[in-house]
Parts: sequence; structure tokens; C-alpha cells
Amino acid sequence: MCGIVGIFGYGPVNQALYDALLVLQHRGQDAAGIVTLEGRKLHLRKDNGLARDVFRTRHMIDLRGNMGIGHVRYPTAGCSSSAEAQPFYVNSPFGITLAHNGSLTNAEELKEDLYRADRRHINTSSDSEILLNVLAHELQAQGKFHITEHDVFSAVVAVHKRCRGGYAAVAMINGYGVLAFRDPHGIRPVCFGRRETPRGVEYMVASESVALDAQEFERMRDLAPGEALFIDMQGRLHTYQCATAASHTPCIFEFVYFARPDSIIDNIFVHKARSRMGSRLARKIRRVWPDHDIDVVIPIPDTSRTAALALANSLEVKYAEGFIKNRYIGRTFIMPGQQVRKKSVKQKLNPIDSEFKDKNVLLVDDSIVRGTTSRQIVQMAREAGASKVYFASAAPPVRHPNVYGIDMPAASELVAHGRSEREVQEWIGADRLIFQDLHDLIDAVVKRDKSDVTAFDTSVFDGHYVTGDVNNKYLEQLELLRCDTAKQERDSTDSTLVGIHNNT
Repeated sequence: MCGIVGIFGYGPVNQALYDALLVLQHRGQDAAGIVTLEGRKLHLRKDNGLARDVFRTRHMIDLRGNMGIGHVRYPTAGCSSSAEAQPFYVNSPFGITLAHNGSLTNAEELKEDLYRADRRHINTSSDSEILLNVLAHELQAQGKFHITEHDVFSAVVAVHKRCRGGYAAVAMINGYGVLAFRDPHGIRPVCFGRRETPRGVEYMVASESVALDAQEFERMRDLAPGEALFIDMQGRLHTYQCATAASHTPCIFEFVYFARPDSIIDNIFVHKARSRMGSRLARKIRRVWPDHDIDVVIPIPDTSRTAALALANSLEVKYAEGFIKNRYIGRTFIMPGQQVRKKSVKQKLNPIDSEFKDKNVLLVDDSIVRGTTSRQIVQMAREAGASKVYFASAAPPVRHPNVYGIDMPAASELVAHGRSEREVQEWIGADRLIFQDLHDLIDAVVKRDKSDVTAFDTSVFDGHYVTGDVNNKYLEQLELLRCDTAKQERDSTDSTLVGIHNNT
């Protein structure tokens, strides 16, 4: 999962891009990058680390220009090398930079085609570089010295025909403008907005609406599945539907975990959706456990707070904050490597003993993925003096890998894969475990909001992949590439190569 942003303005955009990345930092903590266009000259800064660490004053001064794009990254198939930080750049045709959120399910096939047929070399393991080169080739295939918005959209039509998977991308074409496009299933989110200035209307494209809010851009709407947006050098906005068979099935896990609660995605208010998740979960508890003895509901900060409060109110049970969170530790779910995640849980959360002592506690989390964090937190609650520790998940059991850009790679690393709910309960050490039902989750996300979304990508829960091209062989290969062991080996190799380079 990554965050993308693009801005067309009439003054310097470096600060606005940086501020947008700070707001989107929850979507990726591995690397950050910004590229701006000054006249015909590109200025690029990217590196591993949080945005606040990657961009210093000296870098910001060099990022001149009135249009640019930015990216915050967390790795899935790729490694943590700074070579895979985005945006990526190709010089032909015109000079194109691109930042991307998501994953291509036919990345290996595309990589081979790019090399053999298109004569383009891919230098990293990132499918974002593949997407960039496909776009570049299709623009070049227009065969024109000067291109129009129609040529740009024709290239995106060809991109959709070649690329499969979930992707939202923002690109900048030197001398022509800013481009954004979304996959034909609308799996990954992207929206855009406008801001009136004395010199004209400025535009921003971003993964989440909070980035627009922070810069006082008025949210216009989300890009439709398969749609592309182009802002030319004169500041004119053009949109076009570039997919012939688009279907709207956004990733439901955006609403469960990834998106900020103050975001609006596909006209669905994330905060309201999470509140309804809590209400639906309370309804299930009343149904399957009418004689519960819960004394207090405690959320596992931060994502589950909204659902936990609604659950407690529905059950008419006390709600309490039982964990103090260290704000300087990142989101453990998106940290690479199991040892790093395990260590960070202890550093991130500390229980308030008085909220647990001699009480039957219901811990509420947004989901249970690998289970190691849940297991540690249950143990923390017991050590803090809880009489009984119950656990509730606002999402159903995560039993299948995600292939569209979320780091749920290996089925063997998912605690619910191949286990019953009772077995998961025993593994995490809880006295009782309750999962949300999938139909209740879907109902919670769509209920009462002004959205035309009626179906979602729910593949991590039910194993149904909306792109229709994912089979067991693909998942087996993906597990070999994306499991923690494979990532550690790649990072180790990358560190060695960096060391050799620095000593030569």
C-alpha cells in the first residue's frame, strides 16, 4: 500500500506536495519521493525513510516548479532498497515520471514483453517501473512529435488492455502536464480536487481526500474505475473513460484499516463505515453470546477506536482507553519483517493496569492478519491483571493473500489460513474470539452513504479475486517472492551490494 499525490499550480508546489505526503504517511513508511517540473527541467528527491526525514530544507529549495508528483511507499514484492523509492523516471518519450499505488498481477509477463518486444529494460523489482514503461511505450507508439490529451488517453486505453491488477497512478509528462488513472476495477483509491487562486484554478490528485482537505482543495470526486484525468500545461482539466468493461469493486480493506477515518473514498465516509462495523459486531455478540459478561471494551489504537466505541455503546458496556500508544512508532502491520513487527508492538503499546485489573475485558481490533500482534496484546492484558480477555475483530478472518498491493503475501503467514475460528482463538490466547461476518462488513461499509458501490474486492476474506486471473500457481509463486524470509534475503543482498558500492 502506498500514497500518491500530484499537483498542478501557478506557484511553487514543493511545500504542498510535502504537506500532502505527511498526511498520507500512514499509507507507507518505507520511502518517500517528490519530483517537480521547472520549465523543462525535472527536480527529483527520493530516499528511504519517512517524509520528514527524506526532505530537508536543502532538498525543498531544489524542488522548484509549479507542478509535481509525490509518493510514500511501503514494500510488497520489492525490497527496502532506496533504488525502489518512487517516483520513477524514463527519458523517452518526452521525459515521464510516475508514482503508483497497487500491484500488477501480470507483472512478470509484462516485464518479459517490455524487454523482448518493446526493447525496454526494467532495473528494479518494482511493478511501478513496469507500469511506467508500459505507459511510456504506449505514448511513444502514438508516433507523434507533439501529443494532445487525446493521445494521452489513447495510451492509457492501451495500458488498461495490457496491465491487470489493482493500480492507481499519477504521472507527469515533461512539457505536457499531469496525468492520473485508476484500474478498471477501481481497486485502489484516487480522488481529485480544485482550489481557486488569483491566477487560476489549481488541481490536486491524491490517494485520499484528507490530502485535499489539508491543502484547502475542494474535493470534486473520485476517479471512476478505468478513468483517466489529464491537466495540461495551460491548467485545463480533461477526463476520459479509458476502459471498455469497467466494474466498481474497490478494496474493502481500505475501509477496515488503511484509510484515515477522516477520508472519503468513493463517496463513502470511512469514519461512518467503521462506526457501523462496531454496531454490526455488537449485533452479532448479542446474537451468539446473549449472556456475555464483558465489563469493559478497550480498543487497540488507533484504527479500531471508532468501531470499539460504537460496539460499546450498542452493548451498553463501558468504553475505556486501556493502551497508551507511542506516537513515534510506525504502523506495525506495514513494517517489513516479522522480527521488526514483533519488537515494535512492545515499543508501541503500554497498558494502563487500572483499566484491566480484575475485569473481563473485550479487546477490539480492526482485523487479525498474522496474529502475532494480537497474541502479544492479549498477553499484555493478562499481565495487566485482566480476569478474562476476550477479543473481537471488526473484520472477518483474513484467510487469503492479497495480490493488489497490500502486504498479506503468504498464506502460511496468515493466522486464520487453515485454522478454524476456535483454533485462532487458542493461538492468540484469548478466552473468546468473535469475528465480523463478511455480509455484515459489506453492509456496514455501504449502508446509508451516497455511493454507487455495491460490491467490493473481498479476496483476503473469501479468496475471490475480482480480476479473474489469480490461480493457485500464481499464489504459490507470490508466496515465494513475498514471504518474510524472501524479503529478508533480498534486503540482506541489497545491503551487501550497497556496502560494496560504498567501498569502491
